[in-house]
Amino acid sequence: MVELANLLADRHAALSISVLIITTTSSTAAVPHPAAPRITLLHLTDENPPPAAAAGSVFAKIEARKPQIREAVSAAIGRSPDGARLAGLVLDMFCTSMADVAGEFGVPYYIFFTSAASDLGFISHIQQLHDESGFDVAEFEGNELAVPSWARPIPRWAFPPNIVNKEWLQLLYRIARVFRRARGILVNTVRELESCAVDSLSFTKVHPVGPILNLKAGAAAAGGVPEEEAIEWLDRQPESSVVFLCFGSMGAFREEQVLEIANGLEASGLRFLWVLRRPGPEGTRAGPTDYQDVREVLPKGFVDRTAGVGRVMGWAPQTIILAHKAVGGFVSHCGWNSTLESLWFGVPMATWPMYAEQKLNAFLLVHELEIATEIKIDYRNGEIVTAEEVERGVRRLMERDCSREERLKKFSDCIKKALMDGGSSSASIAEFIEGCKSSGGM
Repeated sequence: MVELANLLADRHAALSISVLIITTTSSTAAVPHPAAPRITLLHLTDENPPPAAAAGSVFAKIEARKPQIREAVSAAIGRSPDGARLAGLVLDMFCTSMADVAGEFGVPYYIFFTSAASDLGFISHIQQLHDESGFDVAEFEGNELAVPSWARPIPRWAFPPNIVNKEWLQLLYRIARVFRRARGILVNTVRELESCAVDSLSFTKVHPVGPILNLKAGAAAAGGVPEEEAIEWLDRQPESSVVFLCFGSMGAFREEQVLEIANGLEASGLRFLWVLRRPGPEGTRAGPTDYQDVREVLPKGFVDRTAGVGRVMGWAPQTIILAHKAVGGFVSHCGWNSTLESLWFGVPMATWPMYAEQKLNAFLLVHELEIATEIKIDYRNGEIVTAEEVERGVRRLMERDCSREERLKKFSDCIKKALMDGGSSSASIAEFIEGCKSSGGM
């Protein structure tokens, strides 16, 4: 959201933006610095949370913050320069209940959707089918579902895992209805990458404004000894020879799966850099942490036997590693940020989706765009992917495929040009700002 604010402020000199950031005592993510003095960060901490925010889902906690947010919006208006007026609220999908606040102030609201446009199309389509015909995707027993935002029918295995949870599904429907009433939706994608999805989304104005990436985040966070040693090790490897394995901020495996990955990598004989993290305690929502010593979970002697070709580390500066010339392939969980980063640096991907909408992203990459291979595209949580599957997947990833490489280069060039002058996303951002001005808010 801060990167979006930076982008908008850069495009319009008279635009002032306040970013409301709800932090918790367990928040660990670093907030990037605003690039312009016209961007104000307002932190709403939970040192004294409203009673309703003490427990419940993230959506319930956001809802309980409504009085604070209403007050913060009023204060932001009071700080505005003379003659400036509130143009609207931009909400992420967790904050859709704040659409009511926009109504109270008499301004439109917009959605900032940080996943793929094709994912947005899937959500809106199943909500429409449910409301118009009673379709229940949780009980869908067919092999595949045709969705207008996708060129191919989506196989049942690619549906988000939580789709079978009726309570979660009802929440998703409510969110999708708020999407439909929005003045517009800003999507972190590029029209040339997802033209089918963007063109199909006609229920409101869709603005592809990506790729919104913080490519300096890795450099800012890096600097520890393990990260420096990993980069120095990459400097000594041949160009495009290393497989990079990283599964996102919440990606971690239990010991049995770690052993299979290790055995598969060793059997492949390929160079590798593997981000290996300890999963949080079972039954909790705690995120992964770094091991004190990765040897405790790896096969005996693995580190010594592979010392010449591989490294295992904890947290890693992903963008710095993907940008390195030695990296020739990326085994990824297919989170949308990681996907866009891989595309930006032109690194081939092997998909291993784990949760949320990641199977949809993997299906998009492998079967629609045809720019990725797979380790286990239909992975189910708790399933064990064998060493043989890992070995076969990383070998296929590192094999030359001229057609796939040409398609990857085309999309990589497209997303780099999108935010340049005359680029599709640059034009879309300008259109969004003009829309805000015409609404009477600027």
